[in-house]
Amino acid sequence: MADNLELYKILCDRLGASDQGRLTFAEFMDLVLYHPELGYYSAQTPVIGPEGSFITSPHLGSDFAELIAEQCVELWYHLQCPDPFHLVEMGAGQGVMAADLLAYLHTHHGDCCAALQYLIVERSETLRAVQQSRLEPWSDQVTWQTLEAIGDHSITGCFFSNELVDALPVHQVVLTEDGLAEVYVTLDSENGGQFREVVGPLSTPQLRDYFALVDIELSHPSYPLGYRTEVNLIALDWIKTLARKLQRGYVITIDYGYPANRYYSPARCQGTLQCYYQHGHHNHPYSHLGQQDITAHVNFTALERQGDRWGLTTLGLTHQALFLMALGLGDRLNALAQITTTNPAAMNAAIGRRDQLQQLISPLGLGNFLVLVQGKDLTPPISPIRGLRGP
Repeated sequence: MADNLELYKILCDRLGASDQGRLTFAEFMDLVLYHPELGYYSAQTPVIGPEGSFITSPHLGSDFAELIAEQCVELWYHLQCPDPFHLVEMGAGQGVMAADLLAYLHTHHGDCCAALQYLIVERSETLRAVQQSRLEPWSDQVTWQTLEAIGDHSITGCFFSNELVDALPVHQVVLTEDGLAEVYVTLDSENGGQFREVVGPLSTPQLRDYFALVDIELSHPSYPLGYRTEVNLIALDWIKTLARKLQRGYVITIDYGYPANRYYSPARCQGTLQCYYQHGHHNHPYSHLGQQDITAHVNFTALERQGDRWGLTTLGLTHQALFLMALGLGDRLNALAQITTTNPAAMNAAIGRRDQLQQLISPLGLGNFLVLVQGKDLTPPISPIRGLRGP
């Protein structure tokens, strides 16, 4: 709390102005992550990468972006080579993936690159400035827009996100003797003004509707009293918006998470919420205000079901390891294994790159991420997606 007094004061003011002096956890999470000056993603110091709180796949060399580029080229052909071909990256971090992807397309797939219009949707002004600096060589092809500003039915191409949905603010709910209730955040004036959680009625009936959407019945006897979990209503609005903006094409979502039956397993009785601070993780969201990431795993069943409601067809759900292997990561590993150089620098570079590729497919880490591919208004018969075909 004391490490960001200005943000603490803003939270106190919001609590004082709110009904009953409390905020939903989603409102709290939104403020500490996305406040335009003081939120975690508005920080002037790096929040992603080796100097930040966590590393994403694009930071492990250019291979991730290049393999995604190969998938995008195939999608372009499936759509009969539209010009323009829109690739919309949502939550582009420091622009690392965009830069590597554009450079690769320019070198290896000039025809697709010539048709490409790369749009970035980025809420953080700080990150947007970093992206604009890094992507200056591609300024004729890259533009920045809010999701709301993109016209309905205007995108022919692909919406893409990597580790975005896990950082959308979530509600927290808990099972009580009176049924499902919501976790709120308030101030404990008798204990130095620290944040304290209280339980109250659901802030919106959409929270109950959410469990109906994904066929989870929390009243089943297998769920114990005190069972606590998250509900990501913003993710439902997000996928609905993508479906509306997309005229024809694809939505690719890469993140860590589970299908609903695993996400809401009775054994997972405290949910999935995690905080990341300086490459360590813990479960104390009320510390390090604005200086740590707060995430929750993604319920991929909810994205699929909501997509179905709004015109998106689920084309496949697979693990990142299988997705990247199908796109050629195994070939890259085999090529590295054939290197016979005696030059120590070249050998060390090959070993380092091999380790990076292994991290992308590690079943204990990034390789266990899920990849959801959805499509809209695709010409029958729908062509199989290379990344979903298996290595």
